[in-house]
Amino acid sequence: MNNLIITGKLVKVNPIENIENKDGRKWLKRNFVVDTNKEFNSNICFQLFGEDKVKLIDNFNIGDEIEVYFNLSSKEFNNRYYHNVDAWRLNKIDNNVTKVENKSETDDELPF
Repeated sequence: MNNLIITGKLVKVNPIENIENKDGRKWLKRNFVVDTNKEFNSNICFQLFGEDKVKLIDNFNIGDEIEVYFNLSSKEFNNRYYHNVDAWRLNKIDNNVTKVENKSETDDELPF
């Protein structure tokens, strides 16, 4: 299976939530939003689950360009489908890459 990856600007990070289901199981969850700069529906809300994963976003600041690896899943309840966008890896994108000017040797010989 191919990895699902998207890049964009980090625009929002929600606080960590303590979740408990009806069976008494507890876990941590945290949502964050990335703006993909697309024409329509450019903001995507991702979720992080578990004690280790919720801390992944702590290494980033609002406005950072990031790369998000994620999984999609759907669950049916009462004939309606609910979707999850679960992030599992985050990388910062460095936009400060030095550009090398492509200049040929003949440019120096031109009289103008």
